[in-house]
Amino acid sequence: MSALLPVEEAQARLLALRTPLESENIAFSQSLGRYTSEDVVARRDQPAAPLSAMDGYAVRVADLPGPWTITGESAAGGVPSAPVAKGEAMRIFTGAWLPDGADTVIIQEDVTPEGTTLHLSTADPILPGQHIRTRGSDFATGTTLVPAGTRLTPGAIAAAIMSGAEQLTVGKRPRVAILTTGDELVQPGHTLAPGQIPDSNGTMLAAMLAIEPTVVTLPLHIRDDRTILSRVLKDLARRHDVIVTVGGASVGDHDHVRGALEDAGGQLDFWKIAMRPGKPLIAGRIGDALLLGLPGNPSSAFVTATLFLIPLVRHLAGAANPLPAIHQAPLATALGQGAKRRDYLRARLERGALTLFEGQDSGRTFPLAQANALVIREIGAPPRAAGMPADYIAIA
Repeated sequence: MSALLPVEEAQARLLALRTPLESENIAFSQSLGRYTSEDVVARRDQPAAPLSAMDGYAVRVADLPGPWTITGESAAGGVPSAPVAKGEAMRIFTGAWLPDGADTVIIQEDVTPEGTTLHLSTADPILPGQHIRTRGSDFATGTTLVPAGTRLTPGAIAAAIMSGAEQLTVGKRPRVAILTTGDELVQPGHTLAPGQIPDSNGTMLAAMLAIEPTVVTLPLHIRDDRTILSRVLKDLARRHDVIVTVGGASVGDHDHVRGALEDAGGQLDFWKIAMRPGKPLIAGRIGDALLLGLPGNPSSAFVTATLFLIPLVRHLAGAANPLPAIHQAPLATALGQGAKRRDYLRARLERGALTLFEGQDSGRTFPLAQANALVIREIGAPPRAAGMPADYIAIA
């Protein structure tokens, strides 16, 4: 029996099976959640000129403590009609262009206007540059605002727009087909005969992919038939970048994914990972399409999708860092000794501490409804008492 593949090696081999997809240009309004294919570099200074950070009056520090003659106003979106000369003040609003000659802004609460005359009404010091946003204080021309491979959040989109760009260049969305297998599975909501169970995995995986930049084919289901599976795999490979099978990845008489992959003209890259749950994971390719065969138990499918499917689609979509982030928090309860495979234990992070669920069997779905973390227990790790730190992956 060949040795089980370490998780990190399996992840690296999976991502190496195909380079990221080509890029496309899209509108800002369509870019949420996509990954940038190139750096977004500022084409302009922001702000492009000194601006007022407050409503008040623009004056010269040299003219303190006043009084001043009010000569006009500067509002956002316009340019002052004249500079501020000696003894003058200009009414100014937040975001408005600072007039030439002025070097400070006095907030309106610290002055008293009487007709066209302005009087200082505070003893607080008025300093040069006060309440002024200097040119380029946010960013200067040539600044990299959003590096390539960044997932576009609302804030990143705002920065990209302010850069002066007309549109964004992002990685294309991978086309993903989800295929569940098993004679025992019945579509959600249908009447169950003895020995049958609802097919939850397909919809679960589609929900996991819904927040990723993917184009997902609604989950398909076929019975445990190697010939039919091979034919379906060959057809899906012509129209998708990734095929995800669920079930049929182990060594039973009704587990046909490896055989069907071969029958469809595909190549197996690896099988079986040193992890629990999720050992019988399959990775290969059929032409340009990648095949990822997940185990059929719900927790196994969820954990392997978190560690392999989600990173794969992010990689293909152009992510610079597609793997899940590892966090650390103290244990609320004790953690036993590690075994011969790395464990990913369903847990809940509450009030800064991790509580493990008692039922860690891979066939259980109830813990998945409550879990928001996967606690990582390394191979052969010593027991840990409550209060000791543990690594975990945050999950939705």
